[in-house]
Amino acid sequence: MEVFFVTNPLSNGAMTPFMRCQRLKAKPALHKPSLKPRYAAVRTLYHPESSESEVLDSAALVLFFPGPKTVTGDDVLELHIHGGSATVKAVLSAIPKCAADLSIRYAEPGEFTKRAFLNDRLDLAQVEALSEILSAETEQQRRAAVRGSSGSLGRTYDDWRRQLLEARAEMEALIDFSEDQHFDESPNSLIINVTSQVTQILQSIHLHERASERSELLRNGIKIALVGPPNVGKSSFMNQIVGREASIVSGESGTTRDIVEANLDIRGYLCTFADTAGFRTAAGVDPHGPESRMGAIEEEGIRRARVKATQSDVIIVLASVEADIPGKTHIRYDLETLRLAGNCNERLVVVNKRDTVSEDELRTLVQRFTEEVLRGLGGLENIQPLLISCKEAEDQSSDRADPGGIKAVTDRLVASFQNMTSLPTALHDLHGVTERQRQLLVQCRKHLEDYIESVGGVGTGVEGSAYDESPGHDADITMAAEHLRYAANTLGRITGRGEAGDVEEILGVIFEK
Repeated sequence: MEVFFVTNPLSNGAMTPFMRCQRLKAKPALHKPSLKPRYAAVRTLYHPESSESEVLDSAALVLFFPGPKTVTGDDVLELHIHGGSATVKAVLSAIPKCAADLSIRYAEPGEFTKRAFLNDRLDLAQVEALSEILSAETEQQRRAAVRGSSGSLGRTYDDWRRQLLEARAEMEALIDFSEDQHFDESPNSLIINVTSQVTQILQSIHLHERASERSELLRNGIKIALVGPPNVGKSSFMNQIVGREASIVSGESGTTRDIVEANLDIRGYLCTFADTAGFRTAAGVDPHGPESRMGAIEEEGIRRARVKATQSDVIIVLASVEADIPGKTHIRYDLETLRLAGNCNERLVVVNKRDTVSEDELRTLVQRFTEEVLRGLGGLENIQPLLISCKEAEDQSSDRADPGGIKAVTDRLVASFQNMTSLPTALHDLHGVTERQRQLLVQCRKHLEDYIESVGGVGTGVEGSAYDESPGHDADITMAAEHLRYAANTLGRITGRGEAGDVEEILGVIFEK
């Protein structure tokens, strides 16, 4: 076996970088005792060709871990050295010149993790979780990744695979030896018992698939679309949420023609905000505002805004308090954007410019808007509008706890995020289900559904099943056993323990991350 090593690339001048070496046999210093396994020791590192005259690091922290109970399952030597770049380069250049029985080289990308997998220290699901931990940018991403690193997912999938392999073995024994041997169970009873197991696994797979959809929101980010008529304050609102000038703010109608996106971390949740073009349609309600002919660019911006809204996880509809005629106020809104929000599972209705009218008048306007407009739209019947003022939020001198009401909107957004991504405490580990695992679970589910169909649905509890439990009925046991084999192999590809031909290809892609 080759000796290989890697260095931590993070260096800030402190003693943070370390080299991890596999089975490196170096000549021990005569005046120092040998390293005690799993105990840290301070040692002076010398250049191997200098007869201890050239010091590389006068106080390195050295740890030796004998296999197989190590991070990789092999013997491991860790050198924690001072973080100066010159020191790191000197030690790295000296390591290949150490006395060793085998060649010494740099580790390939992910090679230590691959060794851990090959030595059964990690399963493939844990390897993916490790990759997610290293790439996590928000607190919720980190929590989801850590929950997937416990190994419980891999153990669950291995247990399902074991059940399917045992069931398949019994069914194949029934095929091969039914005429020569006496079985404790009749063929019908065996199929009933196996199908009962398959049904339970199918129910669990459905649960894992739904959990994967929630965890993907944490990994890839929650998409939020801001929609509404022109000049109601969408760009100002987005700038307040993001904390910088992401969108151009102007009193001119239709300033935002294309989609402006910004990524940010809201209390641990990765979010992508999209400020869209203002909607101007025949259904728009602005009886006192001047109308102008829409150009082709604005029409294209509205079309893109409509598409972006339908693809978003959360829709925020903005309306505003307007007083186009002195002494007469109204809430300006766009009916199409409200309908788009009504079709979204998570939506907020926000009314801007609350500072332009008195509290009593504002209360009257919002009540009328809620009863006459929102109550008549599907999905918005129980929505209570949130009232904000971007102008007040921009006032840095205000001593109010929530100037402008932006924090209240953020609180409501976080509550929506929790509703979209949370799982019961007993199912928290399912946050670790990745998209690759979900796709394989879908394949496994289809194979198991094919099994149910091949045996006529017996044991599923489905009324009207086509399966006849009388001894004279011949179920297609051969095909049923094949479907179990396909399902077990698919589960094996999740943990990397299967016999599928593409396991090596899967390993290459994952470990390079």
